[in-house]
Amino acid sequence: MEMNLDQSWFMDTSLLLVAAGTFLLSISAAVIGSFTFLQKRSLVGDAVAHSILPGVALAFMISGTKDPWWLLVGALLSGWLSIVLMDYLSSRTKLGQDTAIASVLSVFFGIGILLLTVIQKGDSGQQSGLDHFLFGQAAAMTSADLWTYIVLSLLLVVLTILFFKEFKLISFNPDFAESIGLPLRFLRILQNTLMVLAISLGIQAVGVVLMAALLISPSAAARNFTDRLSPMIWIAAGLAGLSSLIGTLISFSASGMPTGPWIVMVLSVIALLSLFLAPKRGIVARMLLQGNHQRKISDENVLKAIYHYGERRANLSGDLSLSDLKGVREFEDEELNASIRRLVKRGFLLRKNLGFQFSRVGLDEARRVVRLHRLWEMYLSQRLNLKPDHIHPNAETMEHIITPEIEEQLLEELGYPQKDPHESPIPYRP
Repeated sequence: MEMNLDQSWFMDTSLLLVAAGTFLLSISAAVIGSFTFLQKRSLVGDAVAHSILPGVALAFMISGTKDPWWLLVGALLSGWLSIVLMDYLSSRTKLGQDTAIASVLSVFFGIGILLLTVIQKGDSGQQSGLDHFLFGQAAAMTSADLWTYIVLSLLLVVLTILFFKEFKLISFNPDFAESIGLPLRFLRILQNTLMVLAISLGIQAVGVVLMAALLISPSAAARNFTDRLSPMIWIAAGLAGLSSLIGTLISFSASGMPTGPWIVMVLSVIALLSLFLAPKRGIVARMLLQGNHQRKISDENVLKAIYHYGERRANLSGDLSLSDLKGVREFEDEELNASIRRLVKRGFLLRKNLGFQFSRVGLDEARRVVRLHRLWEMYLSQRLNLKPDHIHPNAETMEHIITPEIEEQLLEELGYPQKDPHESPIPYRP
């Protein structure tokens, strides 16, 4: 891959044209794609992208020109027909939705390839380049195409903003939307039209094969960063726009590098990184959270075992050794040693001769864990009428996740009990 080091390409007119066009296409696709993603219709978007191809071919055969408006009309009609057929097959026949989507995708795409073959063998002098709709050719974008994208992208974004509340409601609770009198059928038609429009706009840049990635990947990446719809759309649009600019720069800085696939590649890398590195929902964050929770459970089990040891000997302030602790509860040596080190570091345990003992804060923490365990056992016994020998395993789990608010509710509900169903005293803070 030979890199062009001449910085003059940064001000190249064709670069600015393609960058502006792909930027608009990517943002508009990400905005409407967020609703498609949330409604779990990603495969529908993929099917529509492939189904647009015969409409483009027919529009060229009828008009005899590659005028973007003619091709857009053909793409819209073909895309809309594919949605109607998918809905009809899934609702009026015994075919499942996935089967209906696959059938429409394969049939329409096959017809599109057939029509492209007929056109390429024809006598028209303008047929060359239509095959680029398969994988896209953003570098062939003209100023007329850019103006088309500007007008239609603004139209798509403005309509999405105007109907944002309605789109949000039918995405999360369509039954409620219908019950309050919203025109559900009209809203779905409008949303489908905007989705087809977004896909139709993007086929020249990334092609029908890769268009689904431009529609869905930004939303999939943004979903890892937030639980709210508005920020998700903003993040998706930002990631899509950034990917389009980076992909365009890469394709112009290296000879023979296609723009559309590079945009999708950059977007895929961003989506993959967000899947792993997102602050709260990423795989790494979840692994760290799970590890922290496992360590918390292990530490609290050790504190509870030490409390039980002292409770049996009526001396909660006495010291004990690891062998004494293992006599109360089975622990893995490595896990137990790690918990002891953490508890000492946090000030919950104090080293004492060859063993250890509670600090003041450690004893309070142990009382809290034991109290939550026994309160939950009391709740299961009194409110759910479970037998005492059936409640211990459940309490072993719940004691680690009961919040102070839930604890207060349990105390009020149970009337501040003094003993659990096993007649063991419930320790309260002195």
